[in-house]
Amino acid sequence: MLGGKMPASLRKLKQMAIFMGLFSSGGCIVMYNLMQKGFARTQYYQQALEQLNSNPDALEVLGAPPLKVHNIRLTDGSNHVDTERAQIKLPVSGTKSAGHLCIKAEMDHSHQRWCLQDVTLKLQDGQNIPVFHSPMGSIGVQEG
Repeated sequence: MLGGKMPASLRKLKQMAIFMGLFSSGGCIVMYNLMQKGFARTQYYQQALEQLNSNPDALEVLGAPPLKVHNIRLTDGSNHVDTERAQIKLPVSGTKSAGHLCIKAEMDHSHQRWCLQDVTLKLQDGQNIPVFHSPMGSIGVQEG
């Protein structure tokens, strides 16, 4: 480098690197938001929130309303969804407490819909509040 000036090719390369870094970061943010919205539209997510909102004991412990539903931690290994089962930890909070709404559901292929199996509110203080448990139990998803 002569006189503290960067050659034109290095300057262009630096600008391109900065641009690509910003472009990549923006793409990651868009994908993250699309994945969160995708979860929020699923049947098991909606059904579990309906069950929570109809459980006065759970809402009281949280201090809801207002009930705040936070983004799912996509990197949490306990969150798992495939074509047969869904297991999600949905962070929720109210004015008194916070925790996770633990959702388990199975796909009923004969009716092409998700069926909740179990919804439990697990609070940060270790308390577990049953919100919903399917009276039918597992629908007998076949492995294989």
